[in-house]
Formats: sequence, C-alpha cells, structure tokens
Amino acid sequence: MRFPSPLIPATLLRRYKRFLADMALRSGEETTAHIANPGAMTGLAAPGTKVWLSKSDNPARKLPYSWELAEVDLGSGVELVGVNTAHPNPLVAAAIAAGAIPELSGYGSLRREVRCGRNSRIDFLLERQGRPPCFVEVKNVHLMRAPGLAEFPDTVTARGARHLEELAAVAAQGYRTVMMYLVQIGSADRFALARDIDPRYGAAFDRARMGGVEAIAYRCLISTSEITVAGPVPVSG
Repeated sequence: MRFPSPLIPATLLRRYKRFLADMALRSGEETTAHIANPGAMTGLAAPGTKVWLSKSDNPARKLPYSWELAEVDLGSGVELVGVNTAHPNPLVAAAIAAGAIPELSGYGSLRREVRCGRNSRIDFLLERQGRPPCFVEVKNVHLMRAPGLAEFPDTVTARGARHLEELAAVAAQGYRTVMMYLVQIGSADRFALARDIDPRYGAAFDRARMGGVEAIAYRCLISTSEITVAGPVPVSG
C-alpha cells in the first residue's frame, strides 16, 4: 500500500479524546490531526515523538491531517511504526489476492464485513467451491515492549474477546476460522499476547484455540512512502 502523497513530518504535542492529537509542523504551525486508533498506543504517543502525517485533499474534511506513523526507539534502534488501524484490512486483502499469505491462499472469492453472530461482523469470508468457507478476523498490532516481540492487545478489549468467541462458535459449526494479527513494526520477529494488559482476552484466546480457531501473525515493512506485508512471525500464547 503506497501512500497517495508524501507524508508530512511533525512533532506530537499531545493526544486527547483518543482520536485527536495536536501536532507541530516543521513550519512551526500547530494543527490537530485525526487518529484512526482507539488503543492506548503504549510507547508511541509521548509528547515530543516524531510522527508522520497524511493530508487529505478533500476540502470538506474538518481535520485534513491523519496520523500515520510514529518514529520511535523500540529497544533496537529508531524505526517507523504504523498506527493507523484503518490500514490492516486493505493490506491483508491485497496480500491475500497476491498470494502473499500462504495460509489463506487457494480461495476463489473474498467478501468483506460478513455478519457473524447476533451483533458482529467478521472482517473477511474466503470461499471456494469444494472447500469449507474460511472466516478471518484481522487485528492491528503496534505494541512492542521488548525488542523483536510484538504484542496484542495494548489495552483492554472486550470487543476483541467477543470476536474470538464468535470465531470459536463458527468453528464449532465446521467452518475454518483464522485470527490474523498484522504487526505494523518491521523489526518484529515473534508475536505473543499481552496477557498482563488484558487477562480476559488471553483467556478468550485460549478457549478459541482449543475450539479450533487458528492464529497467525505477519509483520509489515514500513516506510514513509508505503506499507507492505512482509512475512510471517511465530505466534506464542
């Protein structure tokens, strides 16, 4: 996924109301940017952090700037981390179409936002005649508290636990189900749950795995011009 226009460097002044952040541009101008990320963004949102913004060309948009990347030291050197949670689904869809995720290859069609359970939707449904349908839920990962170790979640997520429960219910009906963790950190070489942050999510993950839900994780390569799905990293509970 290439950014449609060059990203703009800025400095984070403060984040507030979850979806808003005040930024200082290199010109000295201060502006408010939108953050498509409801999580805690642990280690990524300290005042003074160098960030990269995209700017919409839509004149009707109230906040033209969006926070795309944080430039931080995660223990093994400074690197870029993708913080925009709107990107993982299109990134995964493009990678599936390109055959870059072997675990999800061999399907003829991909449907998005498929209703699952009473009140939820699962991100993707992969189908091909002669194969059981495959339900895929995608989670964005941008937490790294130890070098190389990507973790999820970065805050308590009752919604995430509910998705695991719904995937397990679908698996019980004989369908294939996959929880896909997309790590927007290039240096990640393994993935694990942040059980200390959300023990209930960890317990839901364990039940889902016992119920037949698969778990895979892929890391991305990040630059100020594009984000690409690079390859798998091992998953541990």
